[in-house]
Amino acid sequence: MSEMKVTLKGLTCANCAGKIENVLAKMAETEEVSINLMKQEMTLEYKEGVPVEQLQEAVEQTVHTFEPDVEVLFQENGAAPTAESGCCCGCHEEHHHEHYDHTHDDCGCGHDHEHGKEEVFGKTFFLRFGLGLVLFLAAVFWQEGSLKTGLFLAAYLVFGYDVLLRAGKNIARGQVFDENFLMSVSTIGALAIGEMAEAVFVMLFYQVGEAFQDYAVARSRKSITALLDIRPDFARLVKNGETKEVAPEHIQVGDFILVKAGERIPLDGVIEEGHAMLDTAALTGESLPRNAETGDHVLSGCINMDGNLKIRVEKPFGESTVMKILEMVENAAGKKSRTEKFITRFARVYTPVVCLLAVLVAVIPPVLGFGAFSMWFGRALVFLVVSCPCALVLSIPLGYFAGIGAASGRGILVKGGNDMDTLCQLEQVVFDKTGTLTKGKFSVTEVKGDVLKLAAIGEAMSNHPIAKAIVEAYEGDLPAAENYQELGGYGISYTLDGETVLLGNSRLMERESIPYEKAEGIGTVVYVAKDGTFLGHILVADTLKENIKKSLSALKGQGVKQMVMLTGDRKETADAVAKELNLDAVYSELLPENKVEWMEKLKQNGLKTAFVGDGINDAPVLAGADLGVAMGGIGSDAAIEAADVVLMDDEIGKLAVGIKIAKNTRKIVNQNIAFALGFKILVLILSIPGIATMWMAVFADVGVCVLAILNSMRKKD
Repeated sequence: MSEMKVTLKGLTCANCAGKIENVLAKMAETEEVSINLMKQEMTLEYKEGVPVEQLQEAVEQTVHTFEPDVEVLFQENGAAPTAESGCCCGCHEEHHHEHYDHTHDDCGCGHDHEHGKEEVFGKTFFLRFGLGLVLFLAAVFWQEGSLKTGLFLAAYLVFGYDVLLRAGKNIARGQVFDENFLMSVSTIGALAIGEMAEAVFVMLFYQVGEAFQDYAVARSRKSITALLDIRPDFARLVKNGETKEVAPEHIQVGDFILVKAGERIPLDGVIEEGHAMLDTAALTGESLPRNAETGDHVLSGCINMDGNLKIRVEKPFGESTVMKILEMVENAAGKKSRTEKFITRFARVYTPVVCLLAVLVAVIPPVLGFGAFSMWFGRALVFLVVSCPCALVLSIPLGYFAGIGAASGRGILVKGGNDMDTLCQLEQVVFDKTGTLTKGKFSVTEVKGDVLKLAAIGEAMSNHPIAKAIVEAYEGDLPAAENYQELGGYGISYTLDGETVLLGNSRLMERESIPYEKAEGIGTVVYVAKDGTFLGHILVADTLKENIKKSLSALKGQGVKQMVMLTGDRKETADAVAKELNLDAVYSELLPENKVEWMEKLKQNGLKTAFVGDGINDAPVLAGADLGVAMGGIGSDAAIEAADVVLMDDEIGKLAVGIKIAKNTRKIVNQNIAFALGFKILVLILSIPGIATMWMAVFADVGVCVLAILNSMRKKD
């Protein structure tokens, strides 16, 4: 199987995108086709051996059938096509990566695509509709006659000339059942049966509704993309004592950059000089700033609130945290939920079926003698107006995208609408221990006897994490150990003031025949003896994260029925942690492949299951769960890549927040489906006895669409 990436520059219509996907997916050469409107990009999987040039020609022809003004650019080896000038999409405009601000009005979907308040409600809009209203009102108040008819027709053309032109072009291309055709036929039909005022007003209402619809979509998309406005414009490269501004892409690993107060950190790295408070809200959703000092790791996307920082770059720009976030959220729009896929298929059937019903309504009753043809023809026109599925096609993907945007604003990266659906259905959560439930950092939890200084003197010679924890626990100067010796499998020995000090496990005490008091507790025990006399012990453990109990309780509150821990740690430690956290089950001393086996067993209970982990050894089990959740701050790249959801600040409590956002997103999507379909069906039923008017039909189309889009924009958390 091979993959082709295609940039569709200027594509903003969801309805047209769905038609392109459908046609290309039915080709014998292709396996799967997905269009990401956010990135204006299409991913096409095709069979091996298919001539690429022939497939590209078919793709371009299909796109231009529905969207003649969209520029089709084929990417080489998955890389984005190079722009000829400053802008990332090559349009020669400086619009700061806002792809959706492009304007094109000949896609045949009925939308002007002039996204933005200034464009939708600009001078042209008010001049056009001012002239149309003057002509319409003059026709209404003029006495009967040919001039009255002429004024109505003039007003109708002012309001609807573009709709008529697009309908004609689409019919010439073989695309009949679209919004332009339906509005044209219904309003021309109204003119034909003498309902001239109604025809003009319906076209006016339709165009105003479309303008508000475009404005609502633009507002929604801008509110979402504002959350992602974290891409740095430049980096200050420090070289040979000089500082100059360069593009972040030009910075190499190992280079030094300067970040001044108020600037956003452009690349991941380590602070070499300086200290500052960092605003991490763009990454974690937390408003509380954190302190960063020399030696601390910092992530791109954070804002330096005070002080100057000299940072040594650890990752190239393409692999930086900020670029990973942008890529994840942009790609999320391409991973469609089952609901979105169903609505796309439903929309392709719904419109032709309703159009057929309109023909039957216009023809059958008059033939059977139930009234005049003109009466039933008028009622059939209502069917035509109601048959457009825009409220569903636009609002449902927008609802998911808004939910993904809301989650990203809280530091929760959800990789697609399908993952959002799974997130809201979670009933079982399986955790790794180290770095997930615990801090992943050893610290001294208990000291018995006056032994901390003696232990720190000896452990200062070691790089072991337990040794470092003991040294960090002692605050004070340490003399150098003499005759230091590592005792493999037992511990260490050294001399101090001529006396031999032993640090190690119980086997060391037993080997040296030193009577000792066995320690109880969670963690690793270091026994201390001097000149054959037992002095006490130190307990070192990986401590639980702050508020972890509260986080797990929040998950229970969101409907999680069972919580399980899988860990490679020893049984005693794992059991103690599980007991303290009141977990439902724990399985310890597991290898990575054992975790995958246990995950498969746990999924057999039929509960939607998530696995939460952070290490590279967690990648297989993350991929095998219904929903993989990775810890983004300390998680490995492999774990983040394999996961479906990434928690940027490593807080388990954010998973409960994500579930809440997912449930609210799903609720809004269901509301939009019920409202849009319910109102359309109601108007269709009421139109048969003549209760529903053409105006009601237009509201059922455009008005319901605007309301559904506004509903999608509602706060999700």
